[in-house]
Amino acid sequence: MKRIVWLGPARRALLKHRNMAQRIMRKLDGYAADPGSSANQVTELRGRPLKRMRVGDFRVLFEETNEEILVIDLGPKSEIYDR
Repeated sequence: MKRIVWLGPARRALLKHRNMAQRIMRKLDGYAADPGSSANQVTELRGRPLKRMRVGDFRVLFEETNEEILVIDLGPKSEIYDR
């Protein structure tokens, strides 16, 4: 299982969107334990060394290494890519 590291913007976004926080964390925990289980929800972004996970209308942007998942930011689909 990979370790999940939440960076500042992602932590603030979780506090801002508390209604989705548990769902996002459960989905990310599931991906960290078994990446194949959520493979259809995760894609690589073009032009950036990031991946994104779809959780309903929210997107989670992260970097992934062999040992950890670095959560960069998250938010509604309509806002996350403008940052």
